[in-house]
Amino acid sequence: MYNYLIKIEYDGTNFVGWQRQRNGKSIQDSIEKALKKIFRIEIKIIGAGRTDKGVHAFEQYANFAIKKKVENKFFFLNSVNHFLKKKPISIIDIKEKKVSFNARYDAKLRTYEYLIINRQGTLSINRNRAWHIKKKIDLKLMKKGAKMLTGTHDFSTFRASSCSAKSPVKRMLPIKIIKANEMIRIKLSSKSFLQNQVRSIVGCLIYLSTGKWSISKFKKIFKSKKRIFCAPPAPAHGLYLKKINY
Repeated sequence: MYNYLIKIEYDGTNFVGWQRQRNGKSIQDSIEKALKKIFRIEIKIIGAGRTDKGVHAFEQYANFAIKKKVENKFFFLNSVNHFLKKKPISIIDIKEKKVSFNARYDAKLRTYEYLIINRQGTLSINRNRAWHIKKKIDLKLMKKGAKMLTGTHDFSTFRASSCSAKSPVKRMLPIKIIKANEMIRIKLSSKSFLQNQVRSIVGCLIYLSTGKWSISKFKKIFKSKKRIFCAPPAPAHGLYLKKINY
């Protein structure tokens, strides 16, 4: 038996998310169908992360087991991308791994990036690629709030009610916030995240940085561990799975 890890890039705009679902087309299902055309058998892939509807990825990973060896990497990549060419999904690379390797459980660090465009004019090029916010953002306040989230905490405030994680406690690396002209990039890294955690954090940071909340209220809501006090999650289309480290 052979075990292969594939690196994937996709635009999640018109998908129901990564995970296979009955109510629409998913990234997982699209890739499995392409693999079936190549290997002529049912292939089940294990994704490193289950991105939500509308979320994009520069570096998603998935592994699959198969009895047949992939002899020619370049032929495989050309073939699988041929079958995916009508969809905004690309298989960037493939590597053979140990049989015991699991793309989800062996990941050591996941990095997400949230993209915000802070300006008056509407978006054209970045439509469905970033969150458009017209109100002026106080970057210093945003960074101050983000600093409170660094370290090991109970992130229940930012956890979706449908989240299946065993514990709400996660260790967050320092959040990086970079502004270049009208574009703001928020990078968040952790071994794993709760469902909706990143989008909920960004939503709360926007409430703070646009004057809806004071820094003391932001801290109080974070420490409350109650989802009911959380700001509305940021839109999915501004979120990108940026990198996964193994």
